[in-house]
Amino acid sequence: MSEPRSWPPGKLLALDLGLARIGVATCDPLGLAARPLTVIQRRSRRDDFAQLARLVDEQEAVAVVCGLPLNMDGSEGQQARTTRKWAERLAYALRALQGRVTPVIFWDERLSTFAAQEILSHSGKDSVEYIAEYIAEDAAAAAVILQSYLDARRRADERNFGEIRLEMVDATQSARQINEVKSVWLAGRESRLEIGSSYLTS
Repeated sequence: MSEPRSWPPGKLLALDLGLARIGVATCDPLGLAARPLTVIQRRSRRDDFAQLARLVDEQEAVAVVCGLPLNMDGSEGQQARTTRKWAERLAYALRALQGRVTPVIFWDERLSTFAAQEILSHSGKDSVEYIAEYIAEDAAAAAVILQSYLDARRRADERNFGEIRLEMVDATQSARQINEVKSVWLAGRESRLEIGSSYLTS
């Protein structure tokens, strides 16, 4: 049995995670309509997370929705488990880089790429713009994921694919601890960053 969903109000950022690129989408503050935002060319985990932290700040996002690549029968395979682990590291990195907690919410991304291809196929692009369209597909897929999440929120959908919601460190020690964790992160160390924190997954 799934736990009751928590639906954070406000602007969101959505991610379509790929091996070479990360499609990013956002929505209006009321959470009515999603739109493609940008595509991040993946380099290193440190660079990718730094770019995502900047986008979270720029968009004033209250949470990140991460597409979860389930199998077509709804089960989770290796790709979904890898995505969950990556999202956990992202949550720790966001807390270290921003000094605050940004929840990461998982949402079913099945058929999002197909839907994005359908949208772009009717966009009037010609063959000269093929590469730009191909890259835009990642951001469009993120928008499809986010719109699905927003629509589910309006319906009070009970499906729950899990989330990562870290605890903030104690206020009297937060500045020192966050600076320590940030220094470790920016130094590129791969050790797990856990300072008085926990996370939830389904």
